[in-house]
Amino acid sequence: MTFLQELNETLQEKWAKANFAFEMPIQTQLIPHMLNGSDIVAESPTGTGKTLAYVLPLLQKVDPTKKQIQALVMVPSQELGMQIVEVFREWVVGTGITVAQLIGGANIQRQIETLKKKPTIIVGTPGRLQELVKVKKLKMHEVKIIVLDEGDQLLSREHRTTVKGLIDATLERQLVVASATITDEIELVAERMMKDPVRIQVSAEEIPSKGEVIHSFVKTETRDKTELLRRISHLEGMKGLAFVNSIDQLLMKDAKLTYRDAPIVSLHSEMKKEERKKALDDFKNGKVSILIATDIAARGLDISGLTHVIHVDVPHSIEQYLHRSGRTGRAGKDGEVLTLLTYADEKTYKKWTKELPSKPVQKIWYRGEFIEGSSKTIEKKGR
Repeated sequence: MTFLQELNETLQEKWAKANFAFEMPIQTQLIPHMLNGSDIVAESPTGTGKTLAYVLPLLQKVDPTKKQIQALVMVPSQELGMQIVEVFREWVVGTGITVAQLIGGANIQRQIETLKKKPTIIVGTPGRLQELVKVKKLKMHEVKIIVLDEGDQLLSREHRTTVKGLIDATLERQLVVASATITDEIELVAERMMKDPVRIQVSAEEIPSKGEVIHSFVKTETRDKTELLRRISHLEGMKGLAFVNSIDQLLMKDAKLTYRDAPIVSLHSEMKKEERKKALDDFKNGKVSILIATDIAARGLDISGLTHVIHVDVPHSIEQYLHRSGRTGRAGKDGEVLTLLTYADEKTYKKWTKELPSKPVQKIWYRGEFIEGSSKTIEKKGR
C-alpha cells in the first residue's frame, strides 16, 4: 500500500495537484512510520524529498482545532528554516493549521507576539528557541512531535546541549532525526533520546530517474579563478551553485565580481537575513546565473534545476566532493560538475574522482565557451 492512501483526503488532493513525477524512497519509507508514532533516524541525500517526508505526516497528526503548539521542526540555519516554512505554507492552505518561524536574526518581540496566537507548528533554530523558553514565552510541554532537520548538525557538539535541553523539556513526544549524513556518533546520541527508533537509510542509487552527470575540470591558476567564474556566469542557460572552501575567499571574490557587474550572488554567514533572502530569490528567479557559497552556507538549500555545480576550490574530502556534486542531475535532468583545478590540487582531485563511474573530462575556455580538450586542442584549432 502506498503512503498516499494513509494520508487524509485534503493531503491526497494537494499531492495530486502538485503533480509529482513519482514518490521518493524516503517518503515511502518514513511517512508510514511517522504516522504510526515511531521515533525515527532517517538518512537520505539532500534534495530527495526529505522535507515533504516529514511535513505531510506532521500536517496529518496535528489538530487545527486545538489552540496550542503541537509540533516543532528544529533547524541549524536561518535559510533552511525559511525554506521549510515556505513548504508548510504551501501545504496548509485551507486546513486551519498555522505555522510560525522562530529563527535567530529576526525580531524576538514580533516572535513573542506570534506565539500569543498559539500556532500549531513552529520551525526554529536552537538558540532562539532556547531564548524563548527562558523568558517563558515558549512552552515545550505542549509539543508532541519534534523533527530535527539536518540532525547531524543539530546533534553535533556545538548544538547538542541546547537541543537536548529543548527535547527534555517536553513530556511525551515523538522524535524524528533526518539528515543527508548520519555518523555512528550522531546515531548513538539520537538513540539515547529515543524509544526503539526505526532506522531508515536511502542511498543515492535508490533515487529514481537520476539524470546523467558529467564531471569535468578546467586547469587554471589560483589568481585567474575569479575571472573564469565571471566568464562562466555569462554562459547561456547557466544555473550554477559554486563552492569555495573559506569565507575569506568568498568575500574577496564577491567584491571583485560585484565590481565587474557579474550576474553572480554570494551566500555567507555574515549577511543579514534580508540580504540572504534576496540573494536566494535572485538566483531562484534567474536574475543571476551563479550562487557562490561555502558548504556551511549551502547546507539544506534545496534549489531545483541546477545545471552546474562548480568546485571553485577542490573540497577537503571525498564526502564533501560527492555531497556538493549530488546537487545537480536531479529529477531526471542532466547536470555537470565542473572543477576549477590548479596544479597544486591535481593529486587530490584525482584521488576524489577515481571512484566515479566515468573519467572526468578536461575542458578549456575557447572563444567564449568550454570545449573538450587541453591546450593542444587550441594549438590545433589555431592552425
